[in-house]
Amino acid sequence: MKSEGVPRWASALDAVVVYAQGALCSRLARGTVPSDGRVLVTGLPRTVDPGSVRARVTGDSGARVTSVRVEVEAEPADEDSADELRQERERLEDACAAARERHERLLVRIKEISELRPVPPPRKRDDPDQHRRTPAEAWLTLADFVDERLTRLHEHLAESGEELRRLEHDLAIAVDRCARASTSGPSGQVLTTVCAAVTLDGGTGEVDLEIEYGVPGAVWVPAYRLTCRQADGSGTLVLRAAVAQRTGEDWTGVRVALATADLGRGTELPRLRSLRIGRRQPAPEPSGWREPPAGLADLFTAYDAAGPRPAPPAAPISVAAEAYGAALPPAPPSVAPVPPAPPAYGGRPPAPAAPGGLPAPVASAQAAQPRRAALHSAPQAALAAAPAAPPGVIAPPPAPPAPPVGPPQPSNAQLDYTALVLNGPEEPAARRGRLFPAPSFDAVAVEHRRRAEAVAALPLPAHAVRPRASAGSFDHRYDAVARVDVPSDGTWHTVTVGRIPVGLRTEYVCVPAVEQRVYATLVLSNATDQALLAGPVEVRVDDDFVVSAALPTLAPGGARRMGLGPAESIRVTRRTSRKESTAGLRNNVTVLAHGVHVELANTLGEPVTVEVREQVPTTAEADIRIDEQADWTAPEDTASADHPDPGTRVWRVDLPAGGTATLNGGYEIRIPAAKALVGGNRRS
Repeated sequence: MKSEGVPRWASALDAVVVYAQGALCSRLARGTVPSDGRVLVTGLPRTVDPGSVRARVTGDSGARVTSVRVEVEAEPADEDSADELRQERERLEDACAAARERHERLLVRIKEISELRPVPPPRKRDDPDQHRRTPAEAWLTLADFVDERLTRLHEHLAESGEELRRLEHDLAIAVDRCARASTSGPSGQVLTTVCAAVTLDGGTGEVDLEIEYGVPGAVWVPAYRLTCRQADGSGTLVLRAAVAQRTGEDWTGVRVALATADLGRGTELPRLRSLRIGRRQPAPEPSGWREPPAGLADLFTAYDAAGPRPAPPAAPISVAAEAYGAALPPAPPSVAPVPPAPPAYGGRPPAPAAPGGLPAPVASAQAAQPRRAALHSAPQAALAAAPAAPPGVIAPPPAPPAPPVGPPQPSNAQLDYTALVLNGPEEPAARRGRLFPAPSFDAVAVEHRRRAEAVAALPLPAHAVRPRASAGSFDHRYDAVARVDVPSDGTWHTVTVGRIPVGLRTEYVCVPAVEQRVYATLVLSNATDQALLAGPVEVRVDDDFVVSAALPTLAPGGARRMGLGPAESIRVTRRTSRKESTAGLRNNVTVLAHGVHVELANTLGEPVTVEVREQVPTTAEADIRIDEQADWTAPEDTASADHPDPGTRVWRVDLPAGGTATLNGGYEIRIPAAKALVGGNRRS
């Protein structure tokens, strides 16, 4: 139902902050403050989290927000607002069923015509001819009839099959469109409207109101496009994002920001209370809870003295209601309460009277269902722990639980004053006249949120990484430079965030001991104050697409290497030599000399820098010595992922256009003559 007499302000979605999972939306509304200050701001989605709604007044109007809560209104949907996609899908389903039925009837008809066979008439007993002859014209006439009918039926069958395939194709498209359709439109025959009931205080004239709320069902992953020139040492990295949302509202022309934080994570700072030794202690802070007023129990004395309310007329009981377990209407207490007779000595006590004065056999039918539910819900441990009463003795009822010691500790729900409801006299004595949180039975909203959260299970694009996995323990935010459109269809949409200047340096790396091939790499340096998260990057060199690779996480001020694939224009050749000899005063040292010969050739039209990597054995034994005989150097960043082994050695060679280079190196392993290397001394 709609709230009558309360002004309704239309709102427009202005900004959205997409977190690792979920989004924080901001809507703007404008209107004139009524005399009582109560307004309804419409436009909120069905998946809104009621506990996340916030409102504030923007500008210098002098008004302020005193309370805000969520209200849901429902009304029958208009015929014009019906789902066209759903109607088209239902129409195609009916058309497909009719076409399939016609196709099956044609198949049955073709089978019947194909089974036609000539049957001669039976021979009479007094007929002297034992063999009756059938005219050939009858056989030919039947064959022509069958051939003509089958030809016509097969033509109809082909047309029917083509129509059935076309309808099935259209139905598959309609089903896919319904699955990918936006969830912002109404579904079904009921139009649900979610509003924010805001109470304003002060201010006159028109005010600008901002409503902020959180919704589930929104995810994003970063993506990049790198553009560079071969003759230039810099490039432009365009930050893009793949955004998918199923929040129940279309984001049309909104300002989008992307954050790596967790929306559901608490942000309240912990408070460490001081400990004091002595009698004087600081007074506890007020919790917002107050004791019930005095005399609350006597407030309903006159109500209880008036007696029970008259029971409504009993409705006729239907067979269907009894079949589904409907509760019987309570019978009026026409039987006066009869005190039970005292039990005989040593005999079995009589059945206790039911509440209201009815005998146990009469009340057993009415209380069967509640008693059965109570038995199912009673803990088995309590039944097993109860002591068994001796025969002939009625066990006393269990003692009520002791009240908690100390002041009450109200929960956050009990301190939410806007959601508290005053219980009337029909409630139990412990609740009547007191404030309790209103029960929520909005199962439809729960189902909407569950469907919205299913967007987190979408398969990721190639090389994509979740923001929480790549951001680590830091949180970052990226603001888009322009407004974007993202429909609520649960599919990935590309959003351009902005341009990030990066430093680029093209280097060529080869490890000829593993593979005699040179690979091109890009060394990216991030000079901004924002981190670049891991994700797919589309590399374009001189406006030509080169490769789609994976960009690692790049911290502010950091540099990482990204591979671009093999460079066929640079060739490398590696040859090795081995020699074993002895040394020492008594030839007690075995010398294993290893030589490395590397040749490089550059066929490009520009100079390049090639990094040649070799491996030198390392040892921790005192009687083994390794002497290097080359001008290679150890890499500076030996602890990085590019050089994890301490035995890595690097040659950096500058090759001119069309030039060649020759690199010679080696090392000697000196071991005692009585020992040998694991696997043999003659190995590379």
